[in-house]
Amino acid sequence: MAFNFATHMDYEGQHLAEKLSHIIVVVFGVIGWIIGYINQQFSQTILVLGVGVLIAAIVTLPPWPMYRRKPLNWRKPRKEVTVDNTSKPEKEVVASVSKPKKKNK
Repeated sequence: MAFNFATHMDYEGQHLAEKLSHIIVVVFGVIGWIIGYINQQFSQTILVLGVGVLIAAIVTLPPWPMYRRKPLNWRKPRKEVTVDNTSKPEKEVVASVSKPKKKNK
């Protein structure tokens, strides 16, 4: 059984997903803080924030079509360059390495 679904986002889609995740988590964090403050229960703050993180993950992690609106236009690969081995080899240049001079004491 083969599944055929997109597994990528374009760059603008990644930017949109990041913005949405930040907005969702911050909004749920503020709402959670307000609910927790009113009820004097920090656990409710954490619960609301956790729900926000879960919603943000569902909205932003899968590559939904709204994140694939502007695909990249890839360049075509270059043609391979063949090297002609029939030409004469160039002269080898050998660099001379001088020994360090001894210090006079």
